[in-house]
Amino acid sequence: MTADFGELGADGLARVRVTRYVTPLREGGSLPGIVEADDLGTYVCKFRGAGQGVRVLVAEVIVGELARRIGLHTPRLVVLDLDPEIARYEADEEVQDLLNASPGLNLGIDFLPGSFGYDGDPGPGSADPAKVLWLDAFTANVDRSWRNPNLLLWHGDLWVIDHGASLYFHHAWQGGSLAKEGGPERFAQQPWNSDDHVLRQYADQLPAADAEIRRQLDESVFAEVLATVPDEWLEPVPGAETPAALRSAYVSFLTARLRASQWLPVAEVSA
Repeated sequence: MTADFGELGADGLARVRVTRYVTPLREGGSLPGIVEADDLGTYVCKFRGAGQGVRVLVAEVIVGELARRIGLHTPRLVVLDLDPEIARYEADEEVQDLLNASPGLNLGIDFLPGSFGYDGDPGPGSADPAKVLWLDAFTANVDRSWRNPNLLLWHGDLWVIDHGASLYFHHAWQGGSLAKEGGPERFAQQPWNSDDHVLRQYADQLPAADAEIRRQLDESVFAEVLATVPDEWLEPVPGAETPAALRSAYVSFLTARLRASQWLPVAEVSA
């Protein structure tokens, strides 16, 4: 399917129905799979029944849509409605278990046919690497190293994928951390280490990227992004019992982070 570069509508992510499970992607720890849908699209499906749960899907949507809004290339996202009945046609028991554990709404990421893994050359878009580094620092992404770059080259451009390891703070919400005072401020001040990042050499371009991106993001943009997350993935936690309260919490954390600057990496100065 050809990727859709357009903005999402006010009603959130498009919803399509899975018609066929094609093949697993076993390089992913959560066993994502290639699926076909009733819009004739082909998607990488991130399953709600995978071990890391729906918060990973929430992080994928939030960070993916932030990436889109700051001008990065990232695949279109959809909500995939999965009937576990299709598991009857799968011989692999691990796949069957995952499909049966994932009824309802899952996340679909537009499949980019013919894309290549990142090999050190970011392509012609010279501003993109610093923006990727900025985004990962802002969202505390810990999974974009040479072991797992989560970058693709497609039609000569750099594309960012796989953001589920971002926004780590929400994994502690189930245990009550959100109900404690000062959560957004603690996240705002949390430093981020770029030592292992695949694009760390572009840290000298971060001041320019930072100045540009801060003009593009604000509390209202964060609210728009959170509006695209399905209610079904916003599970109640202590201190936020409704989807609206969860959305408000994410907006507060992101807004506090944007108002701070301690987390922004500083380029090393050569002797």
